[in-house]
Amino acid sequence: MSSQGNRDVGPDQPMLYQIRLRGHLGSQWADWFDGLTVDLTDTGETLLTGPVADQAALHGLLKKVRDLGLTLLAVQCGPTGATDMLPDEGAANQPPKGA
Repeated sequence: MSSQGNRDVGPDQPMLYQIRLRGHLGSQWADWFDGLTVDLTDTGETLLTGPVADQAALHGLLKKVRDLGLTLLAVQCGPTGATDMLPDEGAANQPPKGA
């Protein structure tokens, strides 16, 4: 496994992740995903986007996806502040509950 894409990011800096799921996740689950932004797309997908501290935290998020029985379509990562992983224009932004 190569870490070439992460050369400019220090080990103590969180990475920005976007997790793409099949289907729309109900807003009641937003808090369960540790403050990630939940966006529902016009194509029937859910995007979970936000900083993830480390690989252990990422695996914890993926475990939650599995536990809900959701279909994982893609996982993308980039340095915090990456603009290419902002939600699609067809996404209806659903802020986490309590925000």
